[in-house]
Amino acid sequence: MDIQERLLAKATKFKTSYYVIRGSSKGNTVMVTAGVHGDERANILSAKKLMRMLQNDILRINQGTLIIVPIVNQNAYKRRIRGIPDLNRTFPRKPNEAARHPLSAALFRLAAEFQPAWYIDLHEARGFSKVNPKVLGQTLIANPKSGAIPLVKQIVARMNRSIAKKSTHFSVRLRKLPGSGRTAAHRLLHSKAITVETSCNLPVSVRVNYQIKILRNILNEAGLIKDDDLVGSQQSKAATF
Repeated sequence: MDIQERLLAKATKFKTSYYVIRGSSKGNTVMVTAGVHGDERANILSAKKLMRMLQNDILRINQGTLIIVPIVNQNAYKRRIRGIPDLNRTFPRKPNEAARHPLSAALFRLAAEFQPAWYIDLHEARGFSKVNPKVLGQTLIANPKSGAIPLVKQIVARMNRSIAKKSTHFSVRLRKLPGSGRTAAHRLLHSKAITVETSCNLPVSVRVNYQIKILRNILNEAGLIKDDDLVGSQQSKAATF
């Protein structure tokens, strides 16, 4: 397994680190982004934890390539704000259309270079979707007709079996969000694109472990890792990853 650190948008004030992790043989490419919004904490911690697991050989990429951008929007993260403008509305919406921000342009160029089979965008939201369908906390989101939908449904079912409190269960959402990284990857790169939204009303440690567990499911499905321990039997078990 080979791990390389590189810089995204390195000639600009938006520069940020990303990592390319290659297995020993060819396979699918998975791209994971976090920190698109600077006021969301657990997704950044999750991406950093995944990197530590790889660097410490706790988790190994057997085949294929994993790209991780732990903090996309460094400027927004330093100020702990969502971002002005909202970066997740600035990605290209049509073929040959330019992104509306230098950082989303750089990130999309990176995705276009690697052509990921799976594009995973980690986020957080308030509330619980099982209690209030209008909120996005505890959801996995894919575009309608996406090839990611079967796995999204499978992961939600797996996660919910390990969560005792039904009000904090995950939901599946199928929706377009023009200008988002997910929809750009789905429409323009034909990636199986998923947005992960844990609820910021839960403890940080629980949110991080949910996101890590979801990522492990996706990496396993994509063939990058072999993981036989994907589903816990209790909510407390989910917090031990």
